Amino acid sequence: MGEGYWVKIKARRVPPDVGRPDGVNYSLSLLSPDGDRLVGYDNAHSVRTGSGPASRRDPPFDHRHRDHQAKPYEYTDAATLLGDFWADVVRVLQEEGVP
Repeated sequence: MGEGYWVKIKARRVPPDVGRPDGVNYSLSLLSPDGDRLVGYDNAHSVRTGSGPASRRDPPFDHRHRDHQAKPYEYTDAATLLGDFWADVVRVLQEEGVP
């Protein structure tokens, strides 16, 4: 991506289940030159919503990582996922001062 930043994209077919109803396990990440994930989208696990005793983990598993936090991501289709990911990549690279 420039100055040692790089993107890693993985996707594979899996049997559809409650967490991955489309039958695709995916991970999209922007990594720093040191290998730290700066932004990522994946469906590897559920994300905790809420806080305290009322918090819970529910499917679907789709979520976005940014600033060491994971927040649910509303997956609609692969094209939207890719568009959202690349928009974040551009934004984060600009924040990092990468041309």
